[in-house]
Amino acid sequence: MEIRECEGMPEETFRRLTGVRKRTFAERAAVLKIAEAALKQQGGKPNRLAVETRLRMTLEYWREYRTYLHIGHSYGVSESTAYRTIRWCEDVLITSGAFTLPGKHALLTNDRAYEVVLIDATETPVERPQKNNAGTTRARKNATP
Repeated sequence: MEIRECEGMPEETFRRLTGVRKRTFAERAAVLKIAEAALKQQGGKPNRLAVETRLRMTLEYWREYRTYLHIGHSYGVSESTAYRTIRWCEDVLITSGAFTLPGKHALLTNDRAYEVVLIDATETPVERPQKNNAGTTRARKNATP
């Protein structure tokens, strides 16, 4: 899907598709464009995908956890190009510092009361067969030489 198809999309549909508001998308695209301009000044290789398309590729990866092969196929690039593109977007957005979440101390000092229920299902016991000597046959030791 081209970025032009998303321009006329309602705000709610755009947010459901990408996971962010249009304003946030535009802010992130602006940060990526600045990084792209700095990369071009250093003599970096130009990317044939537009910055907005690369950002949508990254948001799609974060939102849907599709493989790089599938994302690359959707955008007409190879799997390795999809990986490099998403990795570049992530690195630029992290180093910009504009889109960080507040730390745990900010939540503690805030006067809001949060009520959250989390379920941890990662540490579930797995039934495995017990190792014992009854299941194995031992060879007899012969004392004669």
